[in-house]
Amino acid sequence: MRESLLDDQTGRQPAAPAAVARPADAATAKPGARGVAIVANDRISDWLLPFLESYAATNANTPLYLIPYDDNLTLTRRAADIYGVHLVTEDSRELDALASRLYPLFPGHRRRLRKFLSLALPLDEVLYIDVDTILFRDVSEAFGKLEPGKTDFIMASTSDEYVYNKKRAKYDFLRDVRLFNDGFFITSNKILSLQHFYEVIERDEAIFHDVRKHGMLFAQPLSNFITHRRGLKIASLTERVPGASDESFYKASDVTFDAEGLPLDGAKDRIFFAHWAGATSLPSRRVFDKAWLDYSKRAHARLKV
Repeated sequence: MRESLLDDQTGRQPAAPAAVARPADAATAKPGARGVAIVANDRISDWLLPFLESYAATNANTPLYLIPYDDNLTLTRRAADIYGVHLVTEDSRELDALASRLYPLFPGHRRRLRKFLSLALPLDEVLYIDVDTILFRDVSEAFGKLEPGKTDFIMASTSDEYVYNKKRAKYDFLRDVRLFNDGFFITSNKILSLQHFYEVIERDEAIFHDVRKHGMLFAQPLSNFITHRRGLKIASLTERVPGASDESFYKASDVTFDAEGLPLDGAKDRIFFAHWAGATSLPSRRVFDKAWLDYSKRAHARLKV
């Protein structure tokens, strides 16, 4: 899949709005803490609000951290307060400097690297997910599956076309590696930290530029390169969570629904979320779009926008 930001066939109505749980404050996070991180600003509020509503309906017991894409945060701050989301204040200057170094010609788009601030949160385990997503199930089921040296990094879907160019064949450490869409990943900063990003680029920036796929791709080639250069063991969600599907694409086919109206893939495995990666318009008539539209309506009613 590409890097993201960003007929009613479901028959499913999202859960009714409920009181939104308040996550633990970052300063008081306990050892072993787990949480979910997103990146957003007001410009993508059309995506942020249904995501937050779906999160409140399915994952309210797991702390959610919102990393600012920039300072355009008027509506975003209000939504974070209403939904009980922790607005991240960790310093992004060193990461922003890395983004500027790697992508000097794209000052707006290079902020996509801010997703990696998820690795600086006071969490022992973090799940990052792109905000052009809605959740159908409790993702906390995916925590506790890391095993350093065996499973260092969990992804949901592959991305064979949107990571490297053909020059990767020159480098032994890039042969036979798993290429992933970084719109969803789980890891620990004890396994993969921001410092690892800085160290690898300091040493191998020339190789990164030699092999990375161009075409408005920024975070995804980098996340793949760092994990591959460090030799991390990458597993898929379906390999680590029994009965979990590796399907999440908004254009998915062969989707059915269980007795509770929750989506299943063609093998009857459980679809945890839908991701509108590469979408050029808001959802309207595809298989997951009714749920997205209902969550959007509920979120706008909650915020009265």
